[in-house]
Amino acid sequence: MPVTLVLIHPSVSEESTAVTHPFLDLPPLSAAHFAAIEDRVARLLDTRQDVVIMQGEALLPLEGAIRATAGPETVALNVITGPYGQTFGNWLRDCGATVIDLAVPFHTAVTAEQIREAFAAHPEIDFVSLVHAEAATGNTNPVAEIGEAVRAHGALFYLDAVASVGAEPVLPDAWGVDLCVIGAQKAMGGPAGVSAVSVSARAWARMAANPRAPRHSYLSLPDWKERWIDGGRKALLHAPAQLEMLALEACVARIEADGLEAVMARHRTAALATRAGAVALGGGLEPYVYAESDAAPVATTLRVPSGVVASELVAEALAGDGTLPLAAGGGALAGEMIRVNHYGANATADAVRSSLAALGTGLAKKGLPVDPEGARRTVESFWR
Repeated sequence: MPVTLVLIHPSVSEESTAVTHPFLDLPPLSAAHFAAIEDRVARLLDTRQDVVIMQGEALLPLEGAIRATAGPETVALNVITGPYGQTFGNWLRDCGATVIDLAVPFHTAVTAEQIREAFAAHPEIDFVSLVHAEAATGNTNPVAEIGEAVRAHGALFYLDAVASVGAEPVLPDAWGVDLCVIGAQKAMGGPAGVSAVSVSARAWARMAANPRAPRHSYLSLPDWKERWIDGGRKALLHAPAQLEMLALEACVARIEADGLEAVMARHRTAALATRAGAVALGGGLEPYVYAESDAAPVATTLRVPSGVVASELVAEALAGDGTLPLAAGGGALAGEMIRVNHYGANATADAVRSSLAALGTGLAKKGLPVDPEGARRTVESFWR
């Protein structure tokens, strides 16, 4: 005979049992609050240019700024000191621009003289793209001197300062930078999901004259100009990412409280200590960037000795302590380069000391002579 199944539901209270959560139950972020955070970012950059905060990782404004200002009539000098310079060249070509790549070895930096030589050889250049600090390769470029050369030539100057902001000076107005992109996730010590770009009047004019600039698009900077800035920053284009915006505000507030000079000094000390500590450690480790003056304060890259695979050494170090700020180089560099990412919360003596100790342990297991005590003393001497 057939069997009838009866489903009995447990009684459910009509009263909600939800618990308020500070990350979930957030009040809407007002346009005025959004604008106030933009103003604090502008003060951090010491700029009077318009600052637009964009709701995404820094690749969003980096790509958006290029697509807004470049087109078939653009002749761009694209400086390559690491992988991001290569990416910018690809975007420029996709916009139809004529691209002149100026590539220098990743263990060094570009010079203002090389920029001037490129202008002399190609006077038609009207756009320059440059990465300030390449965290991926550990070098940093002399933007102040380069900016002077770009201004004299009259080209539009686009700068990726995502890694450098908070670790070294970033001064769009003083350096003549027309498009300066920053992100919160490196030296600012914040999340990756929010970024900003300062935009000069010349850059806005270039966008307005560019029929290929994205419009009615998440990539569109002209949309922010027309609907947000020109509207007096009264109505946002879309619902803001509240958590990321509040985190960005907290990052800037922390930098303001500590003092920007103190935050930059902490990063510089970490870089110098890592560089000297690696040499003291031995085992065949050596700075990847040859000249100290070319080395970025946000991250230090190290070259491993022959017979050692960088990615394997890093994996072994992280297996012992997954919190260490270590990474192998990307792509072809994975075999020879190690990055010590001493930025943000890791710009400390402990992070540097622990990272070098873990690398020393891995090198010792391979039979290489190391001096972990010498490395420790060297690192600590920089903080004393």
